[in-house]
Amino acid sequence: MDRRTEPEFLVVGFISKPHGIRGEVYVQPLTDHPEGAFAPGVVLRPAGADGQRPDSQAPPLRVESARPFQRGWLVRFGGTRDRNDADRLRSRYLLRPMDELEPLADDELFYHQLVGLTVRTPDGVDVGSVQEVYEMRPSDLLEVRTATGTVLIPFQREIVVEVDADAGVLVVDPPPGLLDL
Repeated sequence: MDRRTEPEFLVVGFISKPHGIRGEVYVQPLTDHPEGAFAPGVVLRPAGADGQRPDSQAPPLRVESARPFQRGWLVRFGGTRDRNDADRLRSRYLLRPMDELEPLADDELFYHQLVGLTVRTPDGVDVGSVQEVYEMRPSDLLEVRTATGTVLIPFQREIVVEVDADAGVLVVDPPPGLLDL
């Protein structure tokens, strides 16, 4: 099975730009639980160039205050006193250690857990394996490599009828034509 290893950090947000003159930044949340990721006292790490691991040259950032704003969050980190300090954080991904995340509900999982799962139909026919997950609207998409190419499968309850990450299997009940290349 081509399963990826569990990452040490999870990307929880992207600092878009400074907001105002008092050191706040506008953060686009990249988590379903931004209220926990941006709670005062939480320590986040700015990502390095790869966007997946902490920048060894950048200090950790402790959330001082945060509040929802439009489609994102306004966050002030300790040590960011003004717009110039905030501007140095522009265009950075924010990482949180996996072992500090709130536990998932029984029916939740992280998207990275889907990558590498074997995709099957309800009657047990192997379709392929999940290569990537794309967060799209109105529905996220699973990129599935099949024996004859790649297909995109909407990650919707009507189509993805079962996910068993422990067994490494994702069961799809595709409408006619979805798996045709």
